[in-house]
Amino acid sequence: MSDLKTLLRPRSIAVIGASIHQDRAGHIVMRNLLDGEFDGPIMPVHPHYHSICGILAYNDIESLPITPDFAILCTPARENIKILEQLGKKGVKLVIILSSDMNLHCSGIGEPLPYEAARIASEYNMRILGPNSLGIILPWVNLNASFSPINANKGNIAFISQSAAVCTTILDWAKEKEIGFSAFVSLGDGIDIDFSELLDTLCTDSKTDAILLYIDSIKDARRFMSAARAAARNRRILVVKSGCSIAGSKAAQLHTNREISLDAVYDSAIRRAGMLRVSNTHELFAAVETLAHPIPFRGHRLAIVTNGGGPAIMAVDSLMQQGGKLAQLTKPLIETLNQKLPQNWSHSNPIDIGGDANEQRYCDTVNALLDSDDCDAILIMHSPSAISNASRTASKLIELIKNHKRKSKFTILTNWSGETSSKEARLSFTQAGIPTYRTPESSVSAFLHLVEYHRNQKLLIETPVSSGHINKHDAQMAREWLDDCVSHDLVELDTHETQALYSCYGFKTLDTWITEEPVETGYISESIGYPVAVKLRSPDIAHKSDVQGVMLNLNTKEEVISAAQSIIDRVSLSYPAARISGLSVQKMAQRAGSQELRIKVCQDPVFGPVILLGEGGSEWDLNNNAAVALPPLNMALAENLIKYAIKENIIQNRNSPTKMSLFDLSAFLVRLSQMILDCPEIVELDIHPLLISGMDLTIIDSSMKVQHFTGDIHKRLAIRPYPNELEEFAHLKDNSTVLLRPILPEDEPKHADFISQVSHEDLYKRFFSDVGEFNHEALANFTQIDYDREMAFVATKQIEGEEVILAVARALSDPNNNNTEFAVLVRSDLKGLGLGKILMDKIIRYCREQGIKVMTGMTMPSNQGMIGLAKHFGFNIDVQMADGIVEMYLQLNELA
Repeated sequence: MSDLKTLLRPRSIAVIGASIHQDRAGHIVMRNLLDGEFDGPIMPVHPHYHSICGILAYNDIESLPITPDFAILCTPARENIKILEQLGKKGVKLVIILSSDMNLHCSGIGEPLPYEAARIASEYNMRILGPNSLGIILPWVNLNASFSPINANKGNIAFISQSAAVCTTILDWAKEKEIGFSAFVSLGDGIDIDFSELLDTLCTDSKTDAILLYIDSIKDARRFMSAARAAARNRRILVVKSGCSIAGSKAAQLHTNREISLDAVYDSAIRRAGMLRVSNTHELFAAVETLAHPIPFRGHRLAIVTNGGGPAIMAVDSLMQQGGKLAQLTKPLIETLNQKLPQNWSHSNPIDIGGDANEQRYCDTVNALLDSDDCDAILIMHSPSAISNASRTASKLIELIKNHKRKSKFTILTNWSGETSSKEARLSFTQAGIPTYRTPESSVSAFLHLVEYHRNQKLLIETPVSSGHINKHDAQMAREWLDDCVSHDLVELDTHETQALYSCYGFKTLDTWITEEPVETGYISESIGYPVAVKLRSPDIAHKSDVQGVMLNLNTKEEVISAAQSIIDRVSLSYPAARISGLSVQKMAQRAGSQELRIKVCQDPVFGPVILLGEGGSEWDLNNNAAVALPPLNMALAENLIKYAIKENIIQNRNSPTKMSLFDLSAFLVRLSQMILDCPEIVELDIHPLLISGMDLTIIDSSMKVQHFTGDIHKRLAIRPYPNELEEFAHLKDNSTVLLRPILPEDEPKHADFISQVSHEDLYKRFFSDVGEFNHEALANFTQIDYDREMAFVATKQIEGEEVILAVARALSDPNNNNTEFAVLVRSDLKGLGLGKILMDKIIRYCREQGIKVMTGMTMPSNQGMIGLAKHFGFNIDVQMADGIVEMYLQLNELA
């Protein structure tokens, strides 16, 4: 992390390829550095110039008087490899490459230049931003090390973009709005430094309150998801993702030279990480305006105050179309407004105070709303008026809001329409920290973005209920069954062939009989009873409907034989080369009042296995007609997936006597997710349909593709699942047995009970302060951990049929997995049983196996039990009595 902190706080800069020609990148970068008044050494390098922009120039890199914190390459692509080698020998650790065409050239051995650049960077422990980067702007240190024609003001938003053009567009817009930035970083092609590392760095930056990302594509989904989920707990993060359409995705691939992924998968990943996605630049500008101010959020109910009926109606239409909620005015508030407003005011929400409204009428109305509890948010709208001066009204409202004692309880937004007449007013609102928008639609969209953002944040820390874990024996049986299939070259399986696998995970399937020819089909149907369904079995025909390969509700032997023969004849006519594996016969399921869903699992090239849910048929558009989830799923995530699918009209929420059970469908999805985690041999699964009748879920038809798999079964996943392989039993001094296992999100109630049984003194020693009672958010941070970056082992025991947490050991690593900080806490009434020693041994073994170099911890001199435990395990102990702390240090693996 120190390298990137140097990028954001440099003390000296070299400009390689600096130029005296005003139209060259080397000149523009030099001019930007000087105009920005960066107070560190700026060292231009060029073999032919003595000075550039009045600054002494150096003939080559070797002659630089000091090693710069970073170097900016304004040189042609073909020269960059040689320059990188020279910078590496000089000891430069950070390089920004501006040239956009490195991927068009190859080295002498035929390797593309970006690969050669990455190799050199690795050899010299050097970091690269770019190539194809616009550079970096850091307003708080007066640094404009970019090729941008526009500088950035100081502010609290960090912007990271893969597109240089989007960078300059945002800068131009923000300049006019007087919105500032804490950092402005152009990633370019991102051959080295990427979103994940910048998110890790910026989410701890004191100047950054919010982070804005412009994404074409992601390189490492696992690292991105870990960084995004961590950053989203500390900073507001907004995402613009290009490539929503198939054509757009292909254009994004050409732009970044990375894999194409379904847009719906990105959408799911962004929601899963607790971030907010906007669709276009219009929404982006509105959302940036909202992000620029740390405005409060209480709820969904919006009240609208306006001096014009038409604009208010447009705002209401936009609110309703996007699923928003209009606040209902209560009788007391209406009576208060009756005393302040003329008789012809609207008497409802929107609150139309009349075209002749002056600033006093505005203030009286807003003051009444702030005094009430009828709404959570207030949108104040103003249309140009001869009576109500735009700037004067804005000024009075700003003063009212600033001084009102309940202002922190409401989300307040403004919409001052018009251009020249309202420009000054909008600027006043921005300077006062009140979001302001040009149009009714953009103001409503901004509010609903805030609603969605807080919904995503809530989901990020929602505590799931346990749905029960799959028996390890059943999971092992499933793997062995799949291995057997692959070894016998059975790689394309239908419902009948997968029944054994489904049974391991508790899935109900419809009994299926396989036949070879029509007459046999007729005899089978006689034995199972009517009505029946007859279906084609062919590995070469993806959709049976293409040849009318499914015949339903057959009631006689003759109908069955005729239908079976007709299916075979149609295949012979339409697909003469297709292989026919026979026919399947099923007794018709009871479909009256039931609902049919389609669930698919496929391998996304970026995010790995994904689960898609919808009502799709043969023409299912996965990008537009499916709700997508990244495994692993728990009950909260599965329930959210279903609710999202209903909200977006992807699946219908039918009211019938056998209405589908949200709980049982969620449990089905959780078990399906577990099957995908356990069985990496499954590369594709299509359940079509899943028949749902209340709590009864039956797989009617499905197809599955499997292949041989070797390696770590969790590496393919974008989010590391619960590591059940780390579970083990241990014995205490009283000969009782405890289970040592990683903590689960479902453990929140158990963890709260555990902390309640730790004394105030022990909690003070653990947290260095009086912590009081932990709220849900704090407990969620303890229990909902990212197993890629941190670990918490709990020692649990069954007491009166309930699993109880007795002790916890934690290790929180830096993103580079070099250093980890540990902590141990034992229930106060259970000391002396060896719990601390057992958990300390467990966490040390885990950290060593993860390749972590150094383990550190801190305690108080009075905590002799912890100090003695650390000494037992070989920690170096540094007692600092003046500061009242004891630092503990243990080297686990060789330092780099």
